[in-house]
Amino acid sequence: MGVLNIRSLIIFSAILRVFLIVYGEWQDTHMEVRYTDVDYLVFSDAAALVVAGKSPYKRSTYRYSPLIAYILTPNSFIHRSWGKFLFSASDLLVGYFIRIILKLRGVPENLSIYSVIVWLFNPFTFTIGTRGNCEPIICAIILWIIICLIRGNLFQGAVWYGLVVHMRIYPIIYALPIVLILDPNHFQPGKKPSIIDWNSRQHKSNENLGLSKLFDLNRLWVLFQSIFTRPRILFGLISATIFFFFTGTFFYLYEWEFMHEALLYHLTRTDPRHNFSIYFYHIYLNYERELSVLEKLISFLPQLIVQIVLIFRFAQDFPFCFFVQTVAFVAFNKVITAQYFVWFFCLLPLILPWSKMKLKWEGTFCILLWIGAQTHWLFWGYMLEFKGKQVFLQLWAASLLFFAANIYVLITIILRHTYSPVFKHLVTSHSQKTK
Repeated sequence: MGVLNIRSLIIFSAILRVFLIVYGEWQDTHMEVRYTDVDYLVFSDAAALVVAGKSPYKRSTYRYSPLIAYILTPNSFIHRSWGKFLFSASDLLVGYFIRIILKLRGVPENLSIYSVIVWLFNPFTFTIGTRGNCEPIICAIILWIIICLIRGNLFQGAVWYGLVVHMRIYPIIYALPIVLILDPNHFQPGKKPSIIDWNSRQHKSNENLGLSKLFDLNRLWVLFQSIFTRPRILFGLISATIFFFFTGTFFYLYEWEFMHEALLYHLTRTDPRHNFSIYFYHIYLNYERELSVLEKLISFLPQLIVQIVLIFRFAQDFPFCFFVQTVAFVAFNKVITAQYFVWFFCLLPLILPWSKMKLKWEGTFCILLWIGAQTHWLFWGYMLEFKGKQVFLQLWAASLLFFAANIYVLITIILRHTYSPVFKHLVTSHSQKTK
């Protein structure tokens, strides 16, 4: 019955996405406002340049790995919507991977189905792929890496991790929690990690998540004592090899143009438009001049501190750790666009079975607060972009409100989460002798 349900969900979701792709073609042809994301036009132009034997970076504003352009080359000789079908298929794959992860962790079938629905029928997620945004591919790879880690398949996980960091630099934030979970107590030669079942989860979330326990000094000491273990060294070497292989290959083909557009640009990016960030107004006022080192540090330091705190507190519950890291990373970033939200939406279903938040009151309030703050920002963004009104201060105030909404929702999710490490400690021969 469960298999039938998930199959029906996937089939219905696929039909919905095909309908939206076909409808999008009609809207692009007959209406002034296009359905297709402007990024998709950039991808398609870059892919056409690759087919013609030219650099994809001849297309202005193409700031992705050449891999995206390569996999969209069929746009030029099969159909221009090829990429939308590919991205939407990745979107469906995310839903399937969510079920696999929850099943591996022993979550009951009905809860798994509800969690999959949160992804497959979220209006934001089912439109992003059909409009031609590539983020579902990144989300699918990240979830597959989580599956590889849970199954103890470190080689494959490392290969995909090196690839995804090459494609989109932001998953580098998951490097430290991955190092922490590759603990010799969990990963031993010839043994698969033992998973803590959902039914044996802890029920002391409020006590466990107190601020006094954000840093576990014992965990830090254990980490430093056993940092260079075989799983950690192998994972690091393999993922770094894959990353540098693709990066080096494309540097050889496209030289510094590739390095600047695909990698360095995202590290120094400042965007005075379409930017939800609290730094938006400062960036706008200083767009013509280079920001000082102090200004860059001030914007980067809070982001770094929050990441470190979250990692050392939640690393062993790593799907939850990835989620809170991503929400915090986006909220504190210098540039925030709507497509960034899908980075944590794909991880949200993985934590729902461990949440004590009730949808009827608190959950609904958090959803409405987040959507309301975003809608408020979009109103002022519309007044600025389309009406030409001088509403920069109002837009900045809306950014501050949206930031506050993100932080409130994040803290509420943390307080209502039942902390549950993924792996049990494997019994070693040493511990057996001690007993």
